[in-house]
Amino acid sequence: MMSDWNLQDLQDWDDRICEIAKKHGLDWYPITYETCDYYEMLGNMSYHGMPTHYGHWSYGKSFEQQHSQYQHGVTGLPYELIINSDPCISYLMLENPLYLQILIMAHCVGHSDFFKQNRNFGYTRADTVVPRMRNAKKRIQSYCEDPHIGIEKVEELIDAAHAVSLQVPRYPMDIPDLPEEYERYRINNLDIVKKNKVDARDLPYKPEYDLLGFCAAYGEHLEDWQRDVIEIVRDSAYYFMPQIRTKTMNEGWACFWHYKILHELELPQGLHLPFLKSHNQVVRPHIGRINPYHLGFHLFNKIEERYGLEECFIAREVHNDESFIRQYLTQEDCEELNLFSFSAKKDHYEVDDVSDEEGWESVKKTLLAQTAGNSIPVIYADSIEDGYILVLHHEHDGRDLEISYAEKVIKHITHLWGSEVKLITMVDDAPYEI
Repeated sequence: MMSDWNLQDLQDWDDRICEIAKKHGLDWYPITYETCDYYEMLGNMSYHGMPTHYGHWSYGKSFEQQHSQYQHGVTGLPYELIINSDPCISYLMLENPLYLQILIMAHCVGHSDFFKQNRNFGYTRADTVVPRMRNAKKRIQSYCEDPHIGIEKVEELIDAAHAVSLQVPRYPMDIPDLPEEYERYRINNLDIVKKNKVDARDLPYKPEYDLLGFCAAYGEHLEDWQRDVIEIVRDSAYYFMPQIRTKTMNEGWACFWHYKILHELELPQGLHLPFLKSHNQVVRPHIGRINPYHLGFHLFNKIEERYGLEECFIAREVHNDESFIRQYLTQEDCEELNLFSFSAKKDHYEVDDVSDEEGWESVKKTLLAQTAGNSIPVIYADSIEDGYILVLHHEHDGRDLEISYAEKVIKHITHLWGSEVKLITMVDDAPYEI
């Protein structure tokens, strides 16, 4: 059912949105809109919006969780979904009324502009991501169907790779100098490993934050198909990392522009008021946690107010969430947003700091520690002992690892590496080995 709109209506409103966006200087990837029902939307969300993503049981589990939560009224329907590709692909639900489709299309123009212009997305190769993942999906499917491999071995390996899929460099465009052979591996994929039989034990490598890449290159017991699967998961992780690093900025920029565009669209009252209501629902503060839409929208408006619109464009291009908040969040913002930090005690929560003259910088520091993927522990390959033991180190920032969880992850890394693995961390300010 198409509610109160048809496809021509969407085309007409999209033309008007694009005209306004171009006038303001936005430069985005072309957007292909696809309509779907809510069931299909939940499926797309489970696959992170990527229509050609490889299959895995975890995506089915995610779908069932989301579907169950929706059916029981725990969560509402997703409004929109857009992926970083050239052209971008965006999904519009058939159940959405016209005013919401207009908001989503204006919102997606902001997202697409961010994908194209923000430097953190520069290496994701948006023009090849869809065929790249389609090809990866076919290869994984072929391994599942191979009688000498089979689905159980493939899924076991993907399970292990997923466990450390976020252990990739936070700034992939700033990869440090590495040994020549390993650098060539990065450029030429796995051929260098196969042809020259590079041995990790012979390399004077620096601390390596790309655990999947390291295991794929130097895991002695890995077969070619295993290296390929690890590399597929690694490529996917590199693709999604910028979205983790820029969630607040990306959503804030999209909200900033759909709101600006709204005021120039000259919507009839019957569409204008519901549009505003939905906008307010999206950017409202959330009790007890940060709403990235709310924070990002607030900061971009404050940047325009304090420094002008041109500064907004500069910020959109050069920052990630961490540097963005560090640069632009002021005490005034903390007070207006009613930000405070708290911690869990045995049977209650306790407020640690509030956004007054004495506490706002501490509140800001706590926020920075929780944003842009900074809550993900940083683990790196440090050395190889006795010719086969992979030694990992945790960059301790005052937050201890959850030991029981870390022990499970180490088992997965051991599966990838093929030999013994140990992790050095800190627990209660004392060295601890897992």
